[in-house]
Amino acid sequence: MSTKPTKTLDPVPNPHPEREYEVEIRCPEFTALCPKTGQPDFATITVRYVPGPHIIELKSLKLYLWAFRDEGHFHEDVTNIILNDLVASLQPRWMQVEGEFNVRGGIYTNVKVEHNPEYKRSRA
Repeated sequence: MSTKPTKTLDPVPNPHPEREYEVEIRCPEFTALCPKTGQPDFATITVRYVPGPHIIELKSLKLYLWAFRDEGHFHEDVTNIILNDLVASLQPRWMQVEGEFNVRGGIYTNVKVEHNPEYKRSRA
């Protein structure tokens, strides 16, 4: 496997597809560029999901997240892109991606996006 940033995600078969369980993955070193200023925006990206047929191979997720370092995205945009790409790759029963962006100009941004929120609510 490469060690260079890439937008390729590597799903692997869920070892326990018969069981519903929740996975939480945190990346406290996410970086993308502000599309207006070109300055880096730092964030913690948290992925929570109930796997379907696949789970994510963690190194591929790390390299995928690294690929945003030189791209300009608004916080809301990049959080939704990550969710869309992970859902397309993993086909989870439920997924949430949260971006907790560091302060910029005295303002913090926290973005949460969900795939299949009704699934999670029906389990509560």
